[in-house]
Amino acid sequence: MKPLRTSLASLLVACLAAAPGWASATLVRIDTNYGPIDINLFDAQVPVTVNNFLSYVRDNSYADSFFHRSARDSSFSIIQGGGFRWSDATSTATSITTRAPIPLEYSDTRPNARGTIGMARTSVQDSATSQWFINITDNSSVFGAANGGGYAVFGRLTTPSLAVADAISALTVVNAAGCNASTGALSQLPVVTRITTCAQIVKSNLVTVGSAKELATTTATASDRIFNYLEAAYAAYATPASPPSQTDFGYYYRFYSKTSGYLGTKDGNVYYLLPENNGVPVLIGTVAQWLATATEAGY
Repeated sequence: MKPLRTSLASLLVACLAAAPGWASATLVRIDTNYGPIDINLFDAQVPVTVNNFLSYVRDNSYADSFFHRSARDSSFSIIQGGGFRWSDATSTATSITTRAPIPLEYSDTRPNARGTIGMARTSVQDSATSQWFINITDNSSVFGAANGGGYAVFGRLTTPSLAVADAISALTVVNAAGCNASTGALSQLPVVTRITTCAQIVKSNLVTVGSAKELATTTATASDRIFNYLEAAYAAYATPASPPSQTDFGYYYRFYSKTSGYLGTKDGNVYYLLPENNGVPVLIGTVAQWLATATEAGY
């Protein structure tokens, strides 16, 4: 398909430029209706916070939740999730079941810079549970130590995932606190289409999280890392809801049922195949090239 081939080629040229390296880390994918948000966790630096976050990921607490807050003003900009699920049947937001609060692991060496993820909490330092926020702007001073001890950063988004976060942040924000008797947390609710009545708050108009899961890192092959990256950069073509990688006809590949497409590697090259290609795989670059791109992007 020509548009994909052209855009992939353009991206390859742009991304091969030098960029900061990424340390080995646990990689978590939060699937949203705006694309995947992949996060490299700071396992060694903030072990308590990371383990807490992973406990919610592993028991599927974030599945079927939504981003309930998008705060934008002159001093800071964030999007926030991990707190609620929405029910169209009852038109209410219900809280995610939380565990005991964790101790604050803030450090000036891990500032709330653009593209990082931090733990939400109350004015009490050791009060973080399930909610987290993504820093859309550099909020280092706003959420630093002077602000009640600071807000603990525990990971950083990959490059394509930051574009997804930016798209969510750019959505219309409405004050829907009065629409839900169970919570006043919806005063800065991002919506796909502006609403004028409470009845218009439905899942299809919210930024939803389908699932949150760990992506293999230590056992991931070069091909899997490339596939993970391309799924994030081109979610419309390679939806992340794919089955495990498979091998056939000499290709190591993933199949994407939503588009009936494939991504595969063979003999050191990377290919894609869509129905429009009439069964002929299209070469889009070498494994070495794409692995360099994926690595620099955080995969």
